[in-house]
Amino acid sequence: MTDILRIEQLSAGYGPLGVLHGINLTVRAGERIGIIGLNGHGKSTLLKAIAGMTGWQSGSIKLNGVEIGGTRSQGPGRYTHKIVRMGLALMPQGDALFHGMTVADHLDSGAFTRTAWKERMVRRKRVLEIFPPLEKLLGQPAGRLSGGERRMVSLARGLMADASLLLVDEPSLGLAPKISKSVIEALMKIDIRDGAMVIAEQNLSLLDGRVSRLIGLHAGKLKGGSAAPTALLSEHGHHHHH
Repeated sequence: MTDILRIEQLSAGYGPLGVLHGINLTVRAGERIGIIGLNGHGKSTLLKAIAGMTGWQSGSIKLNGVEIGGTRSQGPGRYTHKIVRMGLALMPQGDALFHGMTVADHLDSGAFTRTAWKERMVRRKRVLEIFPPLEKLLGQPAGRLSGGERRMVSLARGLMADASLLLVDEPSLGLAPKISKSVIEALMKIDIRDGAMVIAEQNLSLLDGRVSRLIGLHAGKLKGGSAAPTALLSEHGHHHHH
């Protein structure tokens, strides 16, 4: 089995600024990895680099054994559509939803590959099993939903295509603790089969005990791949009280 994701010596940033410095990370089939760190320490940049959306980057990123990284000096997003078609889904921070568009239409918009589109009803049923509250909201415009419901629509849309690697950026951002917990629980229900999931999250306790590995990201460098959460916490535990 090839590793789903293999990152070697990745550095990346925007303009003259380097945000990530010499990152190495391997994610195997069936793994859910939590990347824990404060805002501004590079979590979003790491996910964006994998999707080819940073200002510049160097180093190797392999998705299912195929190089998608390399040295890139400009044109953020220019190859992202190709990477996405190779099996990547990025659920970005916040909710890029269209207010007047219904939940059902948002889900359909995630089924953009030909196969996904043909099977969209079956797929919709599957994502509604993961996010049951959306079932009765299918006809509702996104603008009428609560924050938690909107987040679920964003994540569900990302699940409609064929991704072997799911990247989820700050799923709990801006949500009340109880809602955050239900969103994370839904993410854990996703059957990743022989794919993998990487969740970037500020809130360690949400992922603790739910993922295969927790990795700290501090000042653009990864800390400990199988590190016990306590080691991660002692590093910047005092920041974790919201």
